[in-house]
Amino acid sequence: MSEAVISAPVAKPATEQSPARRALRRLFRRKGAVFGLAVVLVFIGFALLAELIAPYDPIAADWGALRGEPTVEHLFGSDELGRDVLSRVIHGARASLFAGVVSVLLALLIGIPVGLLSGYAGGLVDGVIMRFTDAMLAVPFLILAIAMAAFLGPSLTNAMIAIGIAAAPIFVRLTRAQVQAVKVEDYIEAAHAVGNSPLRIAFRHILPNIWPALMVQATLTIASAIIAEASLSFLGLGQQPPEPSWGSMLNTAKDYMTDAPWMAVYPGLSIFLVVLCFNLLGDGLRDAFDPRHKE
Repeated sequence: MSEAVISAPVAKPATEQSPARRALRRLFRRKGAVFGLAVVLVFIGFALLAELIAPYDPIAADWGALRGEPTVEHLFGSDELGRDVLSRVIHGARASLFAGVVSVLLALLIGIPVGLLSGYAGGLVDGVIMRFTDAMLAVPFLILAIAMAAFLGPSLTNAMIAIGIAAAPIFVRLTRAQVQAVKVEDYIEAAHAVGNSPLRIAFRHILPNIWPALMVQATLTIASAIIAEASLSFLGLGQQPPEPSWGSMLNTAKDYMTDAPWMAVYPGLSIFLVVLCFNLLGDGLRDAFDPRHKE
């Protein structure tokens, strides 16, 4: 008597998500990171569409509204020349965010190749690079940026260069540490075995695997760069008048804290909010890219 064979339906394997999709899903499950991302996007929108959003010309003086209190016409009040504070805050977002992003990109362009060379080559090359990096890291970030900006001269471009150079050692050290951890993996040994050149291994196999850590650090460093740009502008080494910048607005407002406190409140709150949200976003990215972190 033949046995009947009953075949159970085979369940289809679940579609495996890519690491990027999993990281994105983990990111959007963190309310703080989502809030930070939303606020950052709003300020980026202000910076890109400043001419359309700002109700007034940010550098046009109105002698009939000197240090005017917040009203329906001037929601954030007016400054010592009658200029609309809201318009200047909106346009100031462009200088602060642009300086933060560009200076960090410059730091990445310097730090990643140098860190790759140091971590991959090792030996004397690594020793020389790291001693120079340690010497730069021994000087506080903001002090180094101020010294370089003073040497280069007062302008937003020079301030971005100074901040980028001052932040580069952070990425040199991080890249080196990540490279040293990755270069001993089996897939790197396999890439060596099939005859890949060191340059191809560094940029094709190592860099993509250390990029998440660099992205997290870049997000956090943007917050520090925005503070640095505001500090340089406050000292007269960044964005030059009459163009608006949150730091230069605070520099002007310090003389009118009693008569017109709103001149300092709104640019100060803008700096606080943007820096806080970049830090929240950076923390969320760190958790999202950590493979050991639970869903």
